[in-house]
Amino acid sequence: MRDKKEEPMFAVLKTGGKQYRVQSGDVLRVEKLAADAGEKIQFNDILMVGSTIGTPLVDGAGVQAEVIEQIKGEKVIHFVKRRRKHGSKRTKGHRQHLTLLRITDILESGAADSGVKEAIGAGIAGWTGVQADKGDYAKNRSGKAEMKKRVASGEAKEKVAAKTDAAEGGATSKPGNLLTEPRGGEADKLTELNGVGPAMQTKMNDAGVYHFDQIAAWNEAEIEYMADQLGAGGKLAGWVDEAKSK
Repeated sequence: MRDKKEEPMFAVLKTGGKQYRVQSGDVLRVEKLAADAGEKIQFNDILMVGSTIGTPLVDGAGVQAEVIEQIKGEKVIHFVKRRRKHGSKRTKGHRQHLTLLRITDILESGAADSGVKEAIGAGIAGWTGVQADKGDYAKNRSGKAEMKKRVASGEAKEKVAAKTDAAEGGATSKPGNLLTEPRGGEADKLTELNGVGPAMQTKMNDAGVYHFDQIAAWNEAEIEYMADQLGAGGKLAGWVDEAKSK
């Protein structure tokens, strides 16, 4: 009777918040680790080795691997479209920092005495970077941490990006012709504009808009600002064109 072919040892390790089932010789990508290409590292958070299931980890077990290189994942496209903004759209791309490695050994016991460097995520405090990113990754992290400390201690003020809603990235501008009351005590009938009802007319009056010539005088940046204030979106540009003929 033919013997069953012995299956290779496998393990389930945890890194970067994810679990991986591996065996010797496997090549996998994990979230960026604090190690350079060619270094040997060891994963100590082992959930399972062969038929041994951890509670939650298997005592003394480890998985050793050789770092091949630091890489970036496929580009992920993130499209943002803001509601009630005059054509405000933005497309952002992102590539995740990853570490490519090859599994070399699976240890059922004695991992604590192996002397191999522990696999540590790139986000762990105290890491000074790897050769692959020329220190920029760590420099950026440490700079942010230092600024947070200075803000917390009152040595520096937190920088806040100025609000901008313009479609092409330009800043909006509050119109300089807004009024506190209608000229001559009588406002124009803004409901004559296509799509302006009594409720919108009230909002426009509350914002200081009473006359067609006010609307007709707005430039693009001012249209952006008022569209945001009134919640009018792209309709406001049409009202400006109509107001010019009043």
